[in-house]
Amino acid sequence: MKKRIIISLVALLMPCALFAQKVALKTNLPHLATVTPNLALEIGLGSRTTLDLYGAFNNFTLMKDNTKWHHWLAQPELRFWTCEKFDGFFFGVHAMGGQFNIGGLKLPPLAYTWGEKMIENLPNFRYQGWYLGGGISVGYQWVLSNHWNFEASLGGGYNHIWFEKFDKEKCGPKCGEGDANYLGITKATLSLVYLFD
Repeated sequence: MKKRIIISLVALLMPCALFAQKVALKTNLPHLATVTPNLALEIGLGSRTTLDLYGAFNNFTLMKDNTKWHHWLAQPELRFWTCEKFDGFFFGVHAMGGQFNIGGLKLPPLAYTWGEKMIENLPNFRYQGWYLGGGISVGYQWVLSNHWNFEASLGGGYNHIWFEKFDKEKCGPKCGEGDANYLGITKATLSLVYLFD
């Protein structure tokens, strides 16, 4: 099912990329540092607008104590540039959605959840489920050469989360299910950008 969705998205977006004024391919370095392969395609729509299509996927198990950080994410963002696209400041509006299976982690309190204190409970429980939301962001791109840029951005927003809760140990029993709300950071990038002409 996931392969069909990805193939369909690529088929739909390829004509946009071919006729776009400018196209960039990029990767978010901090997301790579969490062993999460990621890629973004940014397509020029107008002289000061672009569409950024970001995706990430992590299905690696790195620890023996059933600590989980499995997830996939799709995050399209419409960007408005203050001067010229792919150069300088931009403001963005993004949507996001994905699936997760996480637990056994201690995360800093950079966000707030209500309905279920998921962030505080992560060291002792495992959560799996879906999320959907959106937010706003601000960022900057530095031109390094004719084809290379560097980008930094930060965004915040809201996600609604549907989950099942399990004990942390492997094959732990289900403790409950429900939904929660998240308000906090939804985007943080330091990306290496390659521009196609």
